[in-house]
Amino acid sequence: MSNPLPAASTAVLPLESRQALIATGASLALLMICTRGQHFASVDALPSASWSVFFLVGALLRPVWVFPAFFVLSSALDLGSLALGRITDWCLSPAYWALALAYAALWLGGRAYARLHRDHWGTVPRLALVLLATSVVTYLISKGGFYFLSGRYPDASLAGFIDRIPQYYPRALGTLAGYVGLAFVVYALARSLVLRQRSGAPA
Repeated sequence: MSNPLPAASTAVLPLESRQALIATGASLALLMICTRGQHFASVDALPSASWSVFFLVGALLRPVWVFPAFFVLSSALDLGSLALGRITDWCLSPAYWALALAYAALWLGGRAYARLHRDHWGTVPRLALVLLATSVVTYLISKGGFYFLSGRYPDASLAGFIDRIPQYYPRALGTLAGYVGLAFVVYALARSLVLRQRSGAPA
């Protein structure tokens, strides 16, 4: 069986083709809609892909305006779920705006990885390291911001926050890595198919 990653070592991120940009953006938006919160379109069995979506937006989509557009989408989904009574206002505190910084960290992490990407298996350790570093920063901003600034934890302390990390961070990292890994497998297969078609080789 052929290697799903092309032999070419050139970086091709972010995507350049208009059709690829539109299809990828729509797919990422749909993924967020189906997995974020609890609303009419949510798939309850799937963990939220929001972290992964913002990382992939940074890695795959060049226009800067896409980041605020996806943040507006995520906020609209939260407000919609609240209006439908599917969620409470527990998470919609003054610390909610820390999410903008957390998602910006993911987006920037994706853009940083786009410069490091190569179309061969050697890119996997690079992706893993960027995901690890980005997830740590994102976790500290999003979870730390909520813990210390939301007012939901009157006795918040540094020790209390550190105690929560082993409980919540591994799952957040695993979900991020799972979605991003799957996305890049799909990308590699699609890229391989395109190169085969261009070379005239049988699929």
